[in-house]
Amino acid sequence: MHEHCPSCDLRYEVEPGFFYGAMYISYAFTVGIMLVGGIFVFNVLNDPPAMGYVVPITIFSLIMVPFNFRTARVLFIHGFSGISYNQDSIKK
Repeated sequence: MHEHCPSCDLRYEVEPGFFYGAMYISYAFTVGIMLVGGIFVFNVLNDPPAMGYVVPITIFSLIMVPFNFRTARVLFIHGFSGISYNQDSIKK
């Protein structure tokens, strides 16, 4: 993730440790992924043994880490930083 916006040079991390709150959003995404994955595995494989749940859900959760990381930060910065998008500040 860029430290500054390439268009307006805004520093994304408002204060040190600002994005620690994004971990809660990422946690919620991961829980949702695991719930949906568990329901999917249950319906497709007709209630497999425990490792039949653990392996596919873990693999899919690890694949989704980059998505979770970036999306959680974007949602956190839009929700809690007070920064708003100004289209007039775009460098040309």
